Amino acid sequence: MADEQQGAIMTSMERVLTTLGHQEPDRVPFFLLLTMHGARELGLSIQEYFSKAEYVVEGQLRMLEKYRHDCLYPFFYAAMEAEAFGSETIWFEDGPPNSGDPVIKSGNDIRTLQVPEIEGSGLTKVLDAIRALKKEVGDRVPIIGVAISPFSLPVMQMGFPAYIELMHDKPELFDRLMEVNQEFCVNWANAQVQAGATAICYFDPLTSPTITAPGIHLEKGFAIAQQTLARIQSPTAFHLASGKTKAVIDDVVATGSAALGVSITEDLAEVKAICRGRLTVLGNLNGIEMRRWTPQEVEDKVREAIGKAGEGGGFILSDNHGEIPWQVSEEVLSTISEAVHRWGSYPLHNF
Repeated sequence: MADEQQGAIMTSMERVLTTLGHQEPDRVPFFLLLTMHGARELGLSIQEYFSKAEYVVEGQLRMLEKYRHDCLYPFFYAAMEAEAFGSETIWFEDGPPNSGDPVIKSGNDIRTLQVPEIEGSGLTKVLDAIRALKKEVGDRVPIIGVAISPFSLPVMQMGFPAYIELMHDKPELFDRLMEVNQEFCVNWANAQVQAGATAICYFDPLTSPTITAPGIHLEKGFAIAQQTLARIQSPTAFHLASGKTKAVIDDVVATGSAALGVSITEDLAEVKAICRGRLTVLGNLNGIEMRRWTPQEVEDKVREAIGKAGEGGGFILSDNHGEIPWQVSEEVLSTISEAVHRWGSYPLHNF
C-alpha cells in the first residue's frame, strides 16, 4: 500500500491505517490529543464547554483544521465515568475536572453496586459528539474514543488508599468491583464504537509497573485487560498515561491491542525496536515540558522523535500522557504541526 501510494497525499485514516500495518505512509501521522483547548477556541470556560456536545464538536473540528493533525478526540474528561456511578465533579479554570468524594465508602457499597446505564446518563453527550463528528468526517479521519480500565477506575470510585487495601486484603470484594466495572467498561466502549468511534483508547495507568508491583499488574491488571479488550468491538490502543511500558510490552501484545502509549521516561528508539511489527508506538512528547518549549525546542523534539521511531511505519507522534495540558499554547501546537509536516514525510531524510 505504501509503495502504491508513495508521493500521493493520504487521508488521515489512510495514513493511520498504513502505519498501524507497519508500513510507511506519506508522512508520520500525529495525534494532538486536545480536550480542553476547544473551550479556548470557542471563548468558553472549561465547564461550559463540556456542558454541550455541540461545543465539543465545534471545538474538535476547528482544531482539526487549525493544526492539520490526524484524529478527532471527543474525550470530555475522565471523571465523567465516575459521574455515571454517582460521583460529583470538581471543576477548575485551568485544568481538567476531577472526581469529588468517593461514591464507594464501604464493602456494602461494592456488594450493592450496579452497572450504570449509558443512555440517559451524562455520557450520552459524548455519544452525541461522536455521532456528529462521524457525520462530518465520515471515514476520512479517525475518531478516538476513550474508556478507563476496570482496574484503574476504582481510584476515582473509592480513592487510592482504600482501593490498594481492597486489592491486597479483600479479594472477594475486589472481584465483585471488577465484575461491575468490566461490564460498564465494555458497554461504554462499545456504545462509542456504535456511535462512530474508529478505535478505543484503553486508559490503564495502574497496570504500569510505575504504579503497581509486577505480581499485581500481571495477575490482576493484564488478566482483566485481556478479558475486557476481547469484548470491545473495535481496535484498541493501550495507554498507561505516562507510566513506564518497556517491561510490559509482551503483556500488551497479548491483549490484542494495536498500539501502545509510551512514557517520556523511556527511550523511544528502544521501545520502537521492541514493538516493531507487533505494536504501533504512540508518543512520546512531554506534555508538561511542552508548555515551556521555544519554537526551536519544539522543532528539535519533533525531529528527534521522528528520527528515533518513524522508520518503517508503526509510529504515531503524540504526547506521552493522552491529554495535552491547558497551559500549552497555540503557538507550540502550531509549531508541532509545522515540524511534523516539515520532517515527517516519507522516505525520511536527514536523521
